Amino acid sequence: MTKYEQAIFELIESSRSHLTAEQIYATLKQRYPTIVLATVYNNLKKLSQSGMVHKVTVEGQPDRYDRRIRHDHLICADCGALLDIDLGDMIQQFQERVPELLLGYDLRLLYRCEACRRKREASPKEGEGQT
Repeated sequence: MTKYEQAIFELIESSRSHLTAEQIYATLKQRYPTIVLATVYNNLKKLSQSGMVHKVTVEGQPDRYDRRIRHDHLICADCGALLDIDLGDMIQQFQERVPELLLGYDLRLLYRCEACRRKREASPKEGEGQT
């Protein structure tokens, strides 16, 4: 493992956030001033393809990277906020319904975060208050 690959892996493993490549780059730039963004992307690709980190893709948002500890995600349908949730391992329940051997799963539950709910409640309904 290269020093950059190791540093990226350790940063993701120690974080409870879902970091973007740009956030990882900004953090590592302080420690390694000569690092370039392409190096971060290349190493993230290697780490995710090897299964050492988990790439989380949310439509309309930059990819984020997460540790491999078994957990699922809540994703706000409005702003894309991403939260970890532990629902336990449901592979056996899924396997009972699927005839092929399952290797794993990535469960993402959509919800509306509190900030987005408040924003929706505060904004007038379509067609209301217009003259």
